[in-house]
Amino acid sequence: MEKISVAVRFRPPNPAAADPSPGGAGGGGDREWRIDDTRVTLVHRAAGPAPGAPFVFDHVFDRTATNERVYGTVVRDLIGAVVDGFNATAFAYGQTSSGKTFTMNGSDADPGIIPRAVRDVFDTVRQTDDREFLVRVSYMEIYNEEINDLLTLEGRRLPIKENLERGVYVAGLREEIVNSAEQVFELLQLGEVNRHFGETNMNARSSRSHTIFRMVIESSAKNQIDSEDPIRVSVLNLVDLAGSERNNKTGTEGVRLNEAGHINKSLLMLGNVINKLSESGKQRGHIPYRDSKLTRILQPALGGNAKTSIICTAAPEEMHIEETRGTLKFASRAKCVSNCAQVNEILTDAALLKRQKREIEELRKKLQGSHSEGLEQVVLKLRNDMHKSELERDRLAMELEEERKLRMTLEHHLTEQQKRIEGLDNTSISADQFTDSTQLDALKTPDSKYIPDGFVAHRSRYSNDVEFSPLPENLDNIANDDLWTCLNKGCVTDLDMLEMTPGLKREASLLQDATSAAPLEEPTDARCQRLEKDCVSDRQQLEESNVRCAALEKERDLLRDKNSSLQQELSDSKREANLLIAEKQTQLDDSIARCVALERELSVSRQDAERLAAEKQELAGELGVERQKMEELKQDIRVISRAFSQREGQLTSLYTKSKAILENCKASHVATLP
Repeated sequence: MEKISVAVRFRPPNPAAADPSPGGAGGGGDREWRIDDTRVTLVHRAAGPAPGAPFVFDHVFDRTATNERVYGTVVRDLIGAVVDGFNATAFAYGQTSSGKTFTMNGSDADPGIIPRAVRDVFDTVRQTDDREFLVRVSYMEIYNEEINDLLTLEGRRLPIKENLERGVYVAGLREEIVNSAEQVFELLQLGEVNRHFGETNMNARSSRSHTIFRMVIESSAKNQIDSEDPIRVSVLNLVDLAGSERNNKTGTEGVRLNEAGHINKSLLMLGNVINKLSESGKQRGHIPYRDSKLTRILQPALGGNAKTSIICTAAPEEMHIEETRGTLKFASRAKCVSNCAQVNEILTDAALLKRQKREIEELRKKLQGSHSEGLEQVVLKLRNDMHKSELERDRLAMELEEERKLRMTLEHHLTEQQKRIEGLDNTSISADQFTDSTQLDALKTPDSKYIPDGFVAHRSRYSNDVEFSPLPENLDNIANDDLWTCLNKGCVTDLDMLEMTPGLKREASLLQDATSAAPLEEPTDARCQRLEKDCVSDRQQLEESNVRCAALEKERDLLRDKNSSLQQELSDSKREANLLIAEKQTQLDDSIARCVALERELSVSRQDAERLAAEKQELAGELGVERQKMEELKQDIRVISRAFSQREGQLTSLYTKSKAILENCKASHVATLP
């Protein structure tokens, strides 16, 4: 178990509230925060320390601290742990305008934690010679309790998922594989453009969302032969939290007020999680990670498998004392939270590095030669074309189905119209259908002027009069305006005599006939002609629909033929690829057989070498013995030589003496001669 590392940083005070005392955190007024090493105390300038125990943390930074010092003290050790396979998280917490974003991002003159951490990660990776690494990054924000991808505009309202292999993760979040710090900085710059900022009374550029920059680092041993060797997968989270706000100080309203509500709510849920985690085991109970998306994403960093550092930023002014006190209380509770960090090693294919290495090896075995590479490109292009044709075919099939439905509707409508025409032709209304004259009179249009009953029967005589136009000889199926003018010429309707027909209770059969047909006020011939006109119009629409359907069916057939040809080409390409793969596989099998034979010969050679080495060792032993005997012989020879030399000296001396005696004898003999 390892405690969360907690540091507190006081930003420089505003010039209007500057504190001249060197031992204070800053801010004018009667009260100020005093910093004594790792202790923070609220004091009265005149009366001394204020009631209450001081706050003690792992590290406390005053207004003179730089981002380099904060990073080196709090975060640098996390980078080495991440490269070694541990999860790590560092985030800044505090009220609005207290310096969180400056601490995390910094400036050109004094870079913050995120750019320094990125450079240190790649520097550490380059210095690690015994492992190979794969680094991928992502950048997200939590805005109004909605997760947005800052690296792409399409990633909005992303859901949070969880499984056994990946744990808690954001589905659909874009991840970029990078191999240098400069690539990461370009992505960070893109994310900052898409991030939500706003202006308040306390900050001209206030963060309106929580941002999480994540680096996933996978590593494996170089020259790894055993596929069961584990892959290390670690995650580094660098979080810039939005600051808590009070509306009476920030003066937010409208959209900004809504943003502040979501920010304060998520920070409240974070405080609740920290409170639960700081309690003892028996009193802890349920940890409400799911109450907020922020705590859900940071769940591994809060009491889980990670090394965590929290930097609480505070404002030194007296007007912010209550907010600073709340921040220090949060930091004190967070200091009691323990994590259980361990190296993350996996044996499954969940590691991207492992999958890529396996795919690379398979491609190296299957795709050897430029011809196979070109063939794979052709197969990929054919697959893309086939997929596009399938999409187009589905679209045309949907349009064809809609046209068929429309045609069926028109045919049904045409059938109904024909039935109505036939019903009107077969239907005749006479006075015999009514039981009394009252019902018959009710069907008549009331008229203030009396019209004789024989008016309709004698209407034909009006057409014989000279002053009226004769009826047309040829009647077409369609009645146009000229026909109606010819038929009604000289017949003037008195509009004052028209009244509404009163309601009439009729028999069921008559009611059905009246419902299915047109109103009785419309003449039967006119209704027939109107219905025939509708039928002709419906026939035209039906013919147009049939033409469109025929064109769509023809286009569908063409696409189907094209799809069939593409499938045939794809099948031929697959067959050729399979043949090539089989050929390569045969060559690979031959190579493997040769390798096995060579390994067998190598094994025999090793055995011969071992036997020769043993014989050599025996010969070396015998040679040593012979050398020892030779040395003894040499010693004996030396002794004999020495004795021979002595004997030779003695013989030489004896010879000399004998020769002298002989000469003396000869001399004496000569002297004795006469």
